[in-house]
Amino acid sequence: MIFRQLFDSVSGTYSYLLASRAGGEALILDPVLEKADRYCKLLQELDLRLVKAVDTHLHADHVTGLAELRDRTQCITIMGEQSKADVVSMRVSDGDRVTIEGLCLEAMYTPGHTDDSYSYLMGDRVFTGDTLLIRGTGRTDFQNGSARAQYDSIFNRLLKLPEETMVFPAHDYKGDTVSTIGEEKRHNPRLQVKSIDDYVELMNNLNLPNPKLMDVVVPANMHVGLHQDELAKEGRSLTARDAMRSIGRPDILLVDLRESAERAKHGTLAGALHAPYTGICESLAPGGMLREVAAATGRRVVFFCAFGERSAMAVAAAKKAGLVNTAHIEGGIDAWKKAGGPVMPG
Repeated sequence: MIFRQLFDSVSGTYSYLLASRAGGEALILDPVLEKADRYCKLLQELDLRLVKAVDTHLHADHVTGLAELRDRTQCITIMGEQSKADVVSMRVSDGDRVTIEGLCLEAMYTPGHTDDSYSYLMGDRVFTGDTLLIRGTGRTDFQNGSARAQYDSIFNRLLKLPEETMVFPAHDYKGDTVSTIGEEKRHNPRLQVKSIDDYVELMNNLNLPNPKLMDVVVPANMHVGLHQDELAKEGRSLTARDAMRSIGRPDILLVDLRESAERAKHGTLAGALHAPYTGICESLAPGGMLREVAAATGRRVVFFCAFGERSAMAVAAAKKAGLVNTAHIEGGIDAWKKAGGPVMPG
């Protein structure tokens, strides 16, 4: 496995680059905007293709690198379903799995620092975001934070993991890089409380100043979605209601870009072809499935995904590949459901 712990000294943020092999797919956790050049250079050096970028929560001390990496690499952006971010490609809930070639991360909803905080468990290690830090815990006094919720997340979720599980947090300000669940149980001063009420009192009396750039960073991190206006202007975008009127037409080919787990969880549209977004370049290349089907049938390819981000990128990829008779459903199956559209089991 390729594993890189990357540090931003300005915000004290750790980002993690993961891949199962050189030349394969990669995932990055908690990227920082100002480090995008560094990430892309490392991806090139290691011959990796970034397919997913994940934020453990809506950060208040640095601008996320999700949007920049999406625009540079066409990767899928991921956050928890509770996130206030406007658009990300995929939203996960507790127990969902985030997969790339050869690796799987289990999403654990661990609110407290914020109400959208997640940790990610991968085999012998857990990425705890700002929920559990090394010899500390994330503050709980803004962004709908809750010391009670954090106590539950830590004591009833994270500390139930095997003691040898390695802990990789999203921040550290003392120079520590890794700990274990057992170490934190024994030596983390904030975990030596006798009750949840003691923990709440401890956290409510930290009296910490707000992050210096919080008023700028939080709004920026809430607006990371891919702008889809240009596709609408080009006539390559359908509203959910437009798409509902088009379903079943013989000249339309619906293509579902979501992953199998998403389809199973949220359903799909009748008659839709399944072509996961991570393989879009191969599908659109000469001899690829989508290119061949479109050529053989003459049908207009209409992409859809969860919220419209992957489908918008697919339309751009199709145009680049020379397949111009394409469009996408604005807002994805989320907008489709809100408009009352019928959904089939995935």
